[in-house]
Formats: sequence, structure tokens, C-alpha cells
Amino acid sequence: MEQTRQYVGIDLHRRRSVIVRRNDAGETLETVRIDNDPVALSAELAKAGEHPEVILEATYGSYWAADVLEECGAKVHLAHPLGNNWGNRRVKNDERDATDLVDLLRMGRLAEAWIAPPPLRELRELIRYRGKLVHLRSSCKSQVHSVLAKEGVAVPMSDLFGQGGQRLLDKVVLGDAYRTRVESLREVIELVDREIAMLEKEIAPVFAGDLSYQAILAISGVGPVLGAIFVAEIGDISRFSSPGHLCSWAGLTPTHHESDEKVRRGHITKQGSRLVRWAAVEAVARQRGPTPIRAFQMRVGDRRGNKIGRVAAARKVLTLVYYGLRDGEIRCLAQTG
Repeated sequence: MEQTRQYVGIDLHRRRSVIVRRNDAGETLETVRIDNDPVALSAELAKAGEHPEVILEATYGSYWAADVLEECGAKVHLAHPLGNNWGNRRVKNDERDATDLVDLLRMGRLAEAWIAPPPLRELRELIRYRGKLVHLRSSCKSQVHSVLAKEGVAVPMSDLFGQGGQRLLDKVVLGDAYRTRVESLREVIELVDREIAMLEKEIAPVFAGDLSYQAILAISGVGPVLGAIFVAEIGDISRFSSPGHLCSWAGLTPTHHESDEKVRRGHITKQGSRLVRWAAVEAVARQRGPTPIRAFQMRVGDRRGNKIGRVAAARKVLTLVYYGLRDGEIRCLAQTG
């Protein structure tokens, strides 16, 4: 007798998870709670037969489970946390969550998130960690400026942490507590600088010979750091059917509410890749001179305000990124003659 297809929903948590198995007709075959362990997860999945459809939410720590499930032959789906309407429920518990995930998958109404391949996840980990370190370094530098301001020390140079600034910090007279804090912060900054340099050295070979990466570096305002963010965070560009789809995924498109003849658009959704959204806006801020992107920003800004102009220009940047990643070149930026 032919075995019916089974659907498995997993409400994954940090320590324990609930697994619900259902058949094509929506009948619950089993509901179990397990400790998060690859062996236990594999044993439960084996009950669903060969190549079951498995759904889990794209939440904290979901990749290990997705890898285990794929190794066991399952067709794995990641549910987008914001893309599925859970409804208004009087009772919310782990079993109901897993059951709802199964039903969304079984009825073909699931909003899915993309499962990045392991090599890309590792690259993202390095790039995101570098961003965290840069943020930490900026915080430390701001604290040094704050301490000097408390002591009334004027900083004549634009870069306090350049050669001239370092000489100033070496000889400036501060109170004991302030001197201790400044010296500690300088040591932290020096350590973070070394770690950032180490990460950049490890990341650089990944992009050697990458035509898509080289193509988006031709975009004004996009340097090696922003280019690496775009490549790693966007991943497989073929999953986006158009530049507009990519902009929507990055949260740079306005909300849209339509009923009958009434249409209302609001602020951008900001529901998507925060890092890609930041990189696109940062590329706009780094425009130097009368570039086409800067001109477009000014035109829109004059009509609708600076903030809207900046966001519109960020969409323009992301549109160019789309074609660079898709074609390995950006034809409108190609040198002529």
C-alpha cells in the first residue's frame, strides 16, 4: 500500500521543541515534545517516512535543526516570522504553534524564508561580527571624546585617533579616574582594531575573482565593506524576480493598504534585512560629487523632503546592486568610448 505524504511542524525553542505530525487529510498522527538534540530529532523524523515535508519557524538557532532535517532526507521549509497570519487566538501554546505551521504548509499558504547554504552562513557570520566590532570601536571612541569634554580638553584635529590625536592623548593632563578610563579605552580600541584587521584578512579571499562583487563596487558610494554586505546578505539573487522584489525584501518599500477604491501608502515597512537596508542608505550618504544617485536624491528631496529623498536614492542603489549581482556587470555604469 502506498504511504501517504506526511507533514511535520516543529515549534523550535532554545532547549525543547514540540513536533506535530499530520497526514494529507489534516489528521494529527502524533504530538511529541523533545529535548533539542540531533539524535532525538532524527529519531522523530524517521517516523514520518521518506522525504516528509517539514516546517519550522526561522527563529533563533534554527539553522542547526534545518541541517539535521535535510541530512535525514526531509524537504525543509522555513516559515517567515512576519509573513504568516497567525490570527487572533484565545489560547497560544507550543502545540498550537506547531499545528498551525503544519496547516499553513499543507494548504499551500506558507510565507517562506530562504535557507542560506552553510558556506554563505559562515561568510555572513564573519561580516556581521565585523560590524559588531566596528560598532564597539565607535562606542569606545565616543567615550574618549566624552571624557576629554568633561575635563575641558579641546581637540583641534578632525581625527583624535590619528597620529596627531594619539600624541595629544599621550601628553594630556587628566584626573586619575579620567586618565584610567582613557587608557583603558585606548587599549580596547587597539585590540578591536587588530580583530577587525584579522577578519578582513579572512574575508577578502572569498571575494577574489567574484565578478558580481566587482560589479557592485562600480556603484558610487559602495566600497569593499558595503559590497561584501550586499553579496553575503542577499545571497542567491535569482530568488528575486525584480529589483522591486529585492527592495521590498530589504524593507525599503512603503506599506500598502487598499480597499475598494481607496489606496493608502505609508512609511517604508522596515521588515526585512536590516543590514542590507543600512548598507543601501549608507551608500547614499557616501556619495561624493555630482553623482547620478546624488542628483536623484536631491530631485526627490526637493519635492518630498530629505528623508524620502534619501530612501528613494537607497532604492536606486539597491536596484543597481540587483543588476550587478544578476549579470556580473551594471551596463548603465559601464564606461563608453
